[in-house]
Amino acid sequence: MYKRQALMSLDSQLLDILVCPQDKGPLKYLAEEQVLVNDRLGVAYPIENDIPVMLVDHATPWPRQN
Repeated sequence: MYKRQALMSLDSQLLDILVCPQDKGPLKYLAEEQVLVNDRLGVAYPIENDIPVMLVDHATPWPRQN
């Protein structure tokens, strides 16, 4: 049986200090997608097990291409 994971919210203090590792600018948190997005560069960083993965080589294009 399929179980949907509950969406976890990142701590607001953590969100205040996280920046994009590429341009050091602010990121937008998208809770449903579990990503942190940099619209300036068109990339998203995944959040895995409630931990932001802020590695450039883990960034994916944003918006997602279908």
